[in-house]
Amino acid sequence: MKNFHSLVVTSICCAATALAAPSVDKQVRAEIKNPAPVRAVTKGPKFHWFGYYDKLQFDPSGRYLLSMEVDFEHRSPKADDVINVGMVDLEDNDKWIELGKTRAWCWQQGCMLQWRPGSDSEVVYNDREGDNFVCRIVDIKTRKTRTIPRAIYHLSPCGKFAITADFRRIQDMRPGYGYAGLPDPCKDELAPAKSGIWRVDLDSGESKFLFSIADVVKLPKPGAVPSDAKHYFNHIECSTDGKRFVFLHRWRMLSGRGSFITRMLSANSDGSDIRLVSTNGGVSHFIWRDPEHVSIWHTGAYRLYKDDGSCENTVQWEAANGHQSYLPDTNNEWMISDTYARGENREIVPYLYHLPSKRVVPLGGFSQPGKYRGEWRCDSHPRFSPDGRTICIDSPHKGNGRQLYLMDISGIIGK
Repeated sequence: MKNFHSLVVTSICCAATALAAPSVDKQVRAEIKNPAPVRAVTKGPKFHWFGYYDKLQFDPSGRYLLSMEVDFEHRSPKADDVINVGMVDLEDNDKWIELGKTRAWCWQQGCMLQWRPGSDSEVVYNDREGDNFVCRIVDIKTRKTRTIPRAIYHLSPCGKFAITADFRRIQDMRPGYGYAGLPDPCKDELAPAKSGIWRVDLDSGESKFLFSIADVVKLPKPGAVPSDAKHYFNHIECSTDGKRFVFLHRWRMLSGRGSFITRMLSANSDGSDIRLVSTNGGVSHFIWRDPEHVSIWHTGAYRLYKDDGSCENTVQWEAANGHQSYLPDTNNEWMISDTYARGENREIVPYLYHLPSKRVVPLGGFSQPGKYRGEWRCDSHPRFSPDGRTICIDSPHKGNGRQLYLMDISGIIGK
């Protein structure tokens, strides 16, 4: 094993180094007197959604909004399910424009549909072709489509390359986050040497294997790991300058039904200098603030970690788990997040958080019918427009199935 940073794990590496901010849960759940203006931009009879929160849904001009379209809900995707990929023209009566189709998707993260950073016309999404998961890049102006021979996970901010994992392994370990249709060839291996993380050039299509699951399993761990643990990688995100990326290393003991054990690691974009960022204890959603810091929801709070291998962190605010992002052009003072469905009405509440003042601004309560649970739940996953004035969420609250809704937050954040 080469190019790996030596890790030293101490028993105190996850201790927060600042006093916790007051919990915002009660404020988020309080009566919402002045919710942000909301409007639906898709409608039935088909269902529409975007999925994860860390991708570019709006084009650089803010006119076009990407979406997937499907004619069923409330079951797992099957290998022969084909769904539509398209966009909404927000300046032409929310007109639906189809861009392609895909056979590689899941309810939580879709097909990794997104605008290619640095381009005003190229859209990226995953698909299945023969015995491979691939990536399509379509130009919305020329309608020309080219294929990258490996599916992508997260794009660098420059748009020149992607970092990706093994979707077959993910589907085997946690159905609903990988793709149906192709079995994991390493299914019977606990820590395979042929499954891991790759870097993919989006121009040439060439990919480079950075390191394997077997390589990372050999790194020091906090505490003992039983020999019957089965491992995989998931949830990759490039830093704001594209020089590093973080990913989750997860494992589960075969001897029981226990939860996944998780640690977050980071690496240079060439796979070198792997560092421990955070150990187990509820590591969940995250977003880079800048090239050196990552905001992570961990054990009851949003925490800011420094990517230096120390695991030291400061509490941003205490709250239940959600999907957080920094709003653009706010000097990292404003963040958007949400809640999971709770209470008698199973409401999901997207909300803004102003870090300097600890101000909480609930944006509305969106009820989620009880049949939206587990793998096919509909998290709101708030995403922002390029100018930070608008938020888009997925929601089934109107009784029309999952659809896309826009919220105007310009008056709240002073834009």
